[in-house]
Amino acid sequence: MGKTNILLKSGTGEVEVLEFVVSGKHYAINVIKTREIVKIEKYTKMTCNNPAVAGVSLLRDNIISLIDLKYVLDNESMKNIEKGKTALICEFNKTKVAFLVDEVLGIHRISWEQIEKTDDLMGDSLIIGNIKMKDKILMFLDFEKILVNIKEANGVCDKANNDVNYDAGRNKYKIALADDSYTIRAMLKDALKESGYTNLSFFQNGHEVLEYLYDLKDKKGERFLENVDLLITDIEMPKMDGHTLTRKIKIDKELKKLPVVIFSSLITPELYHKGEEVGADAQISKPDIDKLVGILDELLERE
Repeated sequence: MGKTNILLKSGTGEVEVLEFVVSGKHYAINVIKTREIVKIEKYTKMTCNNPAVAGVSLLRDNIISLIDLKYVLDNESMKNIEKGKTALICEFNKTKVAFLVDEVLGIHRISWEQIEKTDDLMGDSLIIGNIKMKDKILMFLDFEKILVNIKEANGVCDKANNDVNYDAGRNKYKIALADDSYTIRAMLKDALKESGYTNLSFFQNGHEVLEYLYDLKDKKGERFLENVDLLITDIEMPKMDGHTLTRKIKIDKELKKLPVVIFSSLITPELYHKGEEVGADAQISKPDIDKLVGILDELLERE
């Protein structure tokens, strides 16, 4: 299977997911994260303390790290990689990487509402949500968290907020944030508070924050902006994605006044137009917190 096709319009409430198998279990990834599906015929083992990194391979003159999803998910290394393994070539957070899987089964078009949030008993797991199919459950994986965990295990940490100075004047602004990842919410909370943006309200998905905004609008009308000055949203979230959330806000005659910033690993040159189509005021790729703070300053008309 070669390059995937991105068929969906933005903000429709639908997503195309690629179904694949690792150790007999069925998983899913957003199609737009998958650049290619290839067969890895040759690879080089690397001296690495993290067994989740199987090695590297050469793909059209690019050296790409191979992530062993079997080890990530089951703590057991894949066998016979040298005989050829299927790999999902993905690019997000400005990183191109190959995830080794056992088999790719196909593409499904579903509603974001079909992705059920994982039980809180699972804690900060690698599963964004579960997708109920007719005869099985697909586990929707958090690939960004997988990479973050591998980097941290190797002693590499993304520095999120190097060049932003603290300004107490920022604390007068009320900012709502929607992101299903505990890791990203914690990172945003720490980094924004360090910059002076301390008046923060967090939501776990687009549905939660939209209900909050509708409630504010019902109670206060055009004065809803007294309670919230700006929204920062991820794209991939169970129940309602960030593109759909942004579109619903921007077609509402009152809510459209709210500035919306999309903060996501899916902000790439190829996909930037999707945020424009739904009316986002700005789009920033994770994990550029310093750029995010600069955009907040501009949108909030700070002097």
